[in-house]
Formats: sequence, C-alpha cells, structure tokens
Amino acid sequence: MFRNLRPLAPYLRKYRKTFGIGALCVLCNNGVWILFPLVIRRAIDDLNKQFDVHKLAFYAGALLAVAGTKAIFQFLTRWILIGVSREIEFDLRNDILTRLVRLDPEFYVRNRTGDLMSRATNDLNNVRMVLGPGIMYTATTIATMTLAIFFMVKLSPTLTLWVLLPVPLIAISVRYFGQIIHRLSERIQAALGVLSTRAQENLTGIRVVRAYAQEKPEIESFDRANREYVDQNIKLIGTMSLFFPALSAFIGLTVVILLGFGGVQVTQGRVTLGTFVAFYSFLIQLIFPMIALGWVTNIFQRGAASMGRLNYILHAEPNIDDAEAAALPAPGKTNGAAAAAPAPPEIRGDIEFRHLTFAYPAGIAAPAAANSNGASAAPVANPDVLTDINLHIPAGSTLAIVGPTGSGKSTLASLIARLWEVPRGHLLIDGRSIRDYPIEALRRSIGYVPQDTFLFSETIGENICFGMENRIDEEVLEAAEIASISGEIQGFPQSFETMVGERGITLSGGQKQRTSLARAIVRRPKILILDDSLASVDTDTEERILSRLRQIMRQRTTILVAHRVSTVKDADQIVVLREGRIVERGTHDELLALGGYYADLHQKQLLEEELERE
Repeated sequence: MFRNLRPLAPYLRKYRKTFGIGALCVLCNNGVWILFPLVIRRAIDDLNKQFDVHKLAFYAGALLAVAGTKAIFQFLTRWILIGVSREIEFDLRNDILTRLVRLDPEFYVRNRTGDLMSRATNDLNNVRMVLGPGIMYTATTIATMTLAIFFMVKLSPTLTLWVLLPVPLIAISVRYFGQIIHRLSERIQAALGVLSTRAQENLTGIRVVRAYAQEKPEIESFDRANREYVDQNIKLIGTMSLFFPALSAFIGLTVVILLGFGGVQVTQGRVTLGTFVAFYSFLIQLIFPMIALGWVTNIFQRGAASMGRLNYILHAEPNIDDAEAAALPAPGKTNGAAAAAPAPPEIRGDIEFRHLTFAYPAGIAAPAAANSNGASAAPVANPDVLTDINLHIPAGSTLAIVGPTGSGKSTLASLIARLWEVPRGHLLIDGRSIRDYPIEALRRSIGYVPQDTFLFSETIGENICFGMENRIDEEVLEAAEIASISGEIQGFPQSFETMVGERGITLSGGQKQRTSLARAIVRRPKILILDDSLASVDTDTEERILSRLRQIMRQRTTILVAHRVSTVKDADQIVVLREGRIVERGTHDELLALGGYYADLHQKQLLEEELERE
C-alpha cells in the first residue's frame, strides 16, 4: 500500500510547514480534550466529599471552557489539513495534465480516453481523501490514543491492561480486512474506467449509434459494464459491513471489561468513583478513534489503489523527447568539444527521407485489452508500413502523395511532424536529423491538418488562432479567406465568436476541414502538411482554396496527401505509394506518360466527372 503512496512525498514536503501547523492544532485539540475526563474526575471526587454550588458552577465552567477551546482547535485542524489536501489535489491535477499533453500518440492508442478521465477525476479524489481526512483522522487517532492511554495508565495500570486486551484482535481484523479492501478497490477503479469509456464512446458516437439503430445493444453493453461496477462495489460494501461490526464488537467488549473489573475495584475501594468515571470517559474518547481506524483503513486502501493508477500516468515517459536536441549547445554558446556542432538554425523546410523503413510500435495495430494499471498485454510485432523510402523535398517546393487506402500516405506525413519516432539519420530537416530539433521548435514550424479534423468547444475564432500567442483578428480573417470559409463564418449571427460545440458538431464536415486549414495557415509555418484536408469539399471550393493557397505554398514547403488528381496536379513533385513503397514519382505530365497507377486514377476521375455532368 505505502509503495503506491510514496510518490506523494514531494507534495507533502512542499506543504510541510502547513502540515506542521495542522499537526500542532491536532495536538492542541486532543491535548485540551484529554482534560475533560480529568476535570470530571476531580469534580466527582471533590463534590462527593462536600457538595457546594459554587464548586459545581466552577467545574461546569471548566468543562465548558475545555469544550469551547477544543471546538476552536478542531475547526483550525479541519480548515488547515483539508485545505492543504485541496492544494495538493490542485498540484496533482496540473501535473497529470502536464504529463498527458507531453505523451506520444502511442500512449493514447494503448489507453482509452474514458479510463484516463476516470483516473484524472475519481482516482484523484480518492487520493485527496488520503491527504485530507486520511491524514487528519490518523493524526487524531494516534494523538488521542497516546494521550488517553498515558493518563489511563497513571490512573490505574491494572484496569488499563484489562481494557486493552481486545486491541490485538482489532489490529488483526484491520490488517485482514484492509487487504481485502485494497484488492476490491483496485477492481472497482478498473471497472469504473471501463464504465467511463463506454459512456464516453457512446456520447461521442451517438450519431453513429442512432444511424445504425444500435441503441439497444449499446445499452446492454453499458449495462454489463455497469453491473460489473455495481457488483464489485457490493462486494466492498459486504466487506465493510463485516469490518465495522467487528470493530464495534471489540469496542463493546472493552466497555464490558471496564464495567465488570472497574465496578469491582470501586466497590472494593481500590479506585474512587471519580477515577472510574474518568476512566470510562477516556474509553468513550477512544471509541471514535477505534471506529475511525476502520474508516481510515478504507480511505488509505482505496487511495493507494487509486494512486497506483495515477502513478501509471505520472511515471509514463514519452518515447519522443528532446534528449538528443538538448545535447547540442544553445545558439551563441559553446560547450567544450560540442562547440563544433552548433545548434540548428531556424527551419527552412528542406526535407529528406533516406532509406526510411518504419513500422508502428508493437501492439499498436491491434492493441490488447488493458489491465487495471492501464498497461497492454503482450504486444505483437507489426509489419512495416513504409519500406526503403528515399525522397527529397526542397525547401519551398510542393510534394503531393497519392496512393490507395492503407499505402502509408498519412504515416509518411505524420513522421515529418515527429508524431512517431524514426531511426536517427533516416529523416532530415535542412540537412540535420529531425531529432536534433527541439520538439516545440519543430512543431511550431509546421502547420499540420490531419485527416481526423478536431475542433475545440470554443468559438470559431479561437479555434483558428489556436496556438498563437496573441490573436490578431486581421490575420484570422485572412486565413479564413484563404481557406474559403470567411463568408460562411461572417454569415453566422455571431460571426467569428460563434461557438462550434463539442468537436465542432454545429459545423459541417467541409466547414470543419476548412476551419482546421485556416488554423494551420494563420501560423505562417515553414512546412505545411495537408493530409487529405480537402476531401469534404466540392471540386469548385477545392479549386478556389488551392488557387489562394498557391501564393502561400510558394513561400513554404508543402506536403499534399490526396486522392483527387485535381488536388495534386500542380505539385512540383508527385509520388505514388503502394504497400508502403514509392512505385511512381514525377510531375503530373510525367506520371500520365508512365501509364501506371496515377494515370489510371486520372482516367477514372475524368470519367466520374463526365458522368456527373450528364
């Protein structure tokens, strides 16, 4: 259990002063409250000798003062310790998001969105419970039991020994039930991750579910996941329903022992009535810590299971990083022998593939079901997606890539943005390995429009200027005009301030693609990658966009991935990919003269256009 919680140590150290103040408040709270039985003892023994109204008023006032002081310190204890747990929760949530946005696409292929959301919400809340109520009640229990037992021993060592006889049984039960609770908590959190994934996928794909009339099967699938989650919770409840009564029975046994042996000692005159009542009051004070021990055990076991799941995220390392780029000196600096290798200058856009062969990491093509910690089962090696690619794209030129579905076109484009790692020396930017460039600098030089267009639940303007440090409305408007969507946007009631809804649901497929295109254009990148980004627009709109893009494309390196010949015919260089290999390359006219795949594609599309006109 504590192995899972060990990564929380840096957060606890960060707020150690606050925890120290909280611990002091715990000691003061319990130190004051421990006076309550002592005052009662003194009051009973004193009033038993000689009853006096003034003495009664004095002792009543003393008890009220003790209770009032305890209330103040109890408030401070909760305010400080629960408050600092919220601060740590804030830090943990930020660290989790920071880690998530740094991780590679491979991580998200292997892990489901719903499960990651469950970890970042429900699991994080369980950890906060450890840091707040868990620590607070543990400290209270330790302080109360230590002080109470100390004074009980001073009052009557023999009676204390008898009363504490059930304590070993309590310790055994806590250990036994704690292991069961931890195991069930792990299963519950895993089941909740599956349930969250089912809900997220159904809500995101609701239109597909309805289009295929799959409401009933999806409801049944969700019901099975829900039933598994409920069943695991019922097992936990069953365990807790045995745990707490067992604790209560042991606590009741201590009361019976006290009444039996304590009553005998009072009748025999070995202890005073005040001492017996004080002893009973101490025991009452111990009842809540003993019960809290079971609750705290549950909190720590669930928190440890949840922290284990969060550790999977916090300890995940991106396979693509700046390790090799960091080895190079910064501009204008020297570093001994490394001075001969200056830092890469600003990217111009010259791209070269040298004998590149690439396969996706093992297990990506057919990822196995994740276990409770999110790791995949034994991965299976994948075949090569790209084989012996040799290709040079001069800075400022346009490369078009065509080929059948699954030939590796999108993969080739994504490698330029370094979304997947390639062996060193097989992909060069401006004559340097792509690994020599800091990832942020590389990607800020690239405008990438992927096939699966994604828009945030923000305004159209904010989606277009995503990634810009400062929004300049004139540049946003210019980019929208180049993407041939400014007229439609300005036709909306709120123009560029129109909210697009989740994933851009209020826009059509073509509007989303053109908004995404405008987002890439407004960055003024040195390298522009358009991965079939005009597939959802008609040929007239496509021609209008391409004519406006040509001015921009002259000033930067452009990679066009497309299925339409009309999209790529004006490119400086066209390559045809089949089964991961380049089988044809040249200009539009040269490829038509070859009479291969490209020429056949051109003829088919001409025939389709003629049929449409008829």
